Parts: sequence; C-alpha cells; structure tokens
Amino acid sequence: MNSKGLEVFMASSYGPEIEELEQQEKAKHYVVPLSRQLNPIKDLIALYHLIKLILKLKPDIVHTHSPKAGTVGMMAARICNVRLKIHTVAGLPLMETSGFKRKLLIAVERITYKCADWVLPNSVKQMDFIKSNISSSSKIKIIGKGSSNGIDLDYFKKSADYKEERASLRLKYGISENDLVLIFVGRLTGSKGVNELVECFKVLLNKYPSLKLLLVGPFEDINPLEPETIKEIEINNSIITTGHQKDIRPFLTLADIFVFPSYREGFPQSLMQANAFELPCIASDINGCNEIIFDDYNGYLIPPKDLTALINCCELLINDSNKRVQLGSTGREYLSKYFEQKIFWQMIYTFYIENLRDK
Repeated sequence: MNSKGLEVFMASSYGPEIEELEQQEKAKHYVVPLSRQLNPIKDLIALYHLIKLILKLKPDIVHTHSPKAGTVGMMAARICNVRLKIHTVAGLPLMETSGFKRKLLIAVERITYKCADWVLPNSVKQMDFIKSNISSSSKIKIIGKGSSNGIDLDYFKKSADYKEERASLRLKYGISENDLVLIFVGRLTGSKGVNELVECFKVLLNKYPSLKLLLVGPFEDINPLEPETIKEIEINNSIITTGHQKDIRPFLTLADIFVFPSYREGFPQSLMQANAFELPCIASDINGCNEIIFDDYNGYLIPPKDLTALINCCELLINDSNKRVQLGSTGREYLSKYFEQKIFWQMIYTFYIENLRDK
C-alpha cells in the first residue's frame, strides 16, 4: 500500500516486535491498550485511546483485524466519522461457546458489523456461518477465495540450501536422519487441538519409536493446555518445543507431516505455509481448514476432537512416503493458482480505492 501512494499507520497492543515491525513495513506503529478478553472498563479505555489516535491521524480508511480490535476500532472509526471502515473476520471465538456467553459475543459482533461499512470474512464457510448466525447484511462479502493476506510463495519455498538447513536443525534438536517428524505450528492452546495431538503422538510413539513431534509456537494462558499434556511435553524426549519463532521456514524444511487439529479457525496461514513447503497436511474439518485442505488431494480432514481419526490419518502417512510426496506437491500447486500474495494485495487495494470513490 505504501508503494501505491497510501500512507500507512499501524496500531495494536504492546509487543516486543514493534520496532522490527516498523522497520520491516516502513510504517509508524502506535500502542493502544487492547485486551483480548472482554473487560468493559479496559475496553472503554482502549476506545478512548483509539478515538484520540484517529482524530490525530485523520485516516481515510480504518481496517481492523481480530475480534476485540474490530469492535473497539470500528466503534472509534464510526464516532470519528472515518470515510471507509472495514473489518476482516479471521476467526470467531463464539463458535466454541454456548449459552449466555455465546449470546453476548454475538451481540458484540453485531455492534462491530453495525459500525463497519464492510465486513470481510476470510473464508467462504465463515461467511456462510456469519450470514446464518450473526448478520445477513449485504455489507458482508469475501475477497477472492478467502484469506487475510494470501501467501508469498517466493518467501515460503524450499531454498537451494534447504537440505543443509534440514541437516543442521536435525543435529541441533537431536533428530536423526531416520526419524520422521510431525510438526504443529501455532499457539499451544487447547482450542488448537494440542491436547489431542500430544495424546495421539503418545499412541503412535509406542508403535513407531523413530517418530518426533515438533511444536512450534508459544504456550498461552488463555485456554491453556491440560496439566497432563504439559507434563507429557516436559518429560517426553521425542516431543520438541521451540517457543515463538519469527521465521518458521527452517522448521518446515525439517518436517515430514504437518498436523493441525484445531477446533476453530478463520483461514489458517500455517496450513498455507505448510502447503507451500510441500508438506502433506492433516487438519480438522472446520471452517477455513476445509477450504485449504482437501481429502486425498493435499492432505486429510478429520472431525475436530476425534483422537481415533487423528491417529489413523497420521499412521497412513507415516507408512506411505509416496503419498506424502504426492499430497505435498499438489498442495503448493493449489496455492499458486488461488492465493499468491501479490494478487491478493492488488484485490485489497482495488477494494479500498473503489469504495473510497463511492464515498
């Protein structure tokens, strides 16, 4: 957007990555006290700070991502009479709730949509869910075939040195050339299916002692893992954790099978990244995942929380190296056809300009 003449600003809660992010994106970042959980007092404080920021910057467009940033950001933009207000839906926590909490989250989501000019779900099935359960407004539409950002296939690919990188990382983490590596990339929380994944791995390891499980991502206090899962991760020498990684590409070169048994998603970037590295994927048959992964094409879909199905699909790919290669290669081909990042960015830019003209 900078290269096309737009002046870009970023705002989020504080994080240690801010300075690097500003240098990378060549855009000024502002810290706003956003919290991920519902907290009326903190949310009002965040709303006040965002209103001040919008009045200071006087943007033509406010584009929000994530549920909390969407609600507070769209309210602030509406109060400040911003010309174009856009919210991207990249995941709905309410899909995993019930009762009063679900009703409350739906009500909050409707406030977000009411304040926005456009609501952009990042997957077709998420759009269908929204229109069936939250709002059928004509302002809800999808860009291309989905995704929040597409994928840079020049960046996410095996480099000329990937075999050396693979050997180096295997040496670092004590993985032999005969070991077969299952990898998960994401936050290590219950809603990402990590409890089931660790239990699945315990079962598989008894039968296939040369397996390794690589968990790439941070532990989180929100929706934490079960205590027995954490204990198993700590004591099992075949389970490797790396914490948060700025660059996951070296770890994808290390792996043989990508496993992603999440309960809910928008349009998961990690699945696209795994496909870009020609990894066969096992994922939950849920919104977003089932728009990237297709049975016996680039991976396998399983019912969420289904431990038996997860074990069976992992075992199928463990025992069939030819199938792993076949599914991996078709995955990258599919991405190049529909989700190349620069094409997606152009669609977003065109959407901005056309709607500003309409205003």
